Amino acid sequence: MRLPRTAHTDRPWRIHGIAGDFRVEDVWVLPTPGGPDDLDRLVRQFAEGMTGGMFGDSAASRALFAVRHKLGALFGWDEPRAGTRPPSLRDRLPADLRDGPRGPDLGTSGFVSLYQLDDEWAAELANRTVHAVLHLGWVPDGAGGYRGRLAVLVKPNGALGTLYMAAVKPFRHLVVYPALLRSVGRTWQANAPGTKAD
Repeated sequence: MRLPRTAHTDRPWRIHGIAGDFRVEDVWVLPTPGGPDDLDRLVRQFAEGMTGGMFGDSAASRALFAVRHKLGALFGWDEPRAGTRPPSLRDRLPADLRDGPRGPDLGTSGFVSLYQLDDEWAAELANRTVHAVLHLGWVPDGAGGYRGRLAVLVKPNGALGTLYMAAVKPFRHLVVYPALLRSVGRTWQANAPGTKAD
């Protein structure tokens, strides 16, 4: 379920002090019911899913990512070029986050982990179109349990980035996020404690 931006901005996340100049683009509740200590499980699932492709199990979503990959290669959107990538947000981290646990990177997706806490994890992606943060929070669900919350924060990279974000917005909301949420939920349930023989 999609949430208003305030569902992210009203919480005391550490990311606010690091990426305060980024726009909160999307906030979603994840179908990941759990206990107070399950954020690490969610972060590991995301890392494995992005690396193993399990979050691209929708044909439409796979097709969109394939098109994006081809366009990125054709136009050089993902290639490092002097002056086109912003400095890493790791340079903005306070000492306790910089020296603390980072969490896993997200494989070939390009997202590099920034930090991981008990209730919050963040990773960044920087290319010629956008500087983005993927933020996972772990919040009480109001019924005695907890759930994951996904927020995407962005800072377009110039006019190209602004046009790119506008062009991909309908595809993100109609195809990518619904497929991602379904896949996250299925994987979460399949890997729930007690569902596999140890």
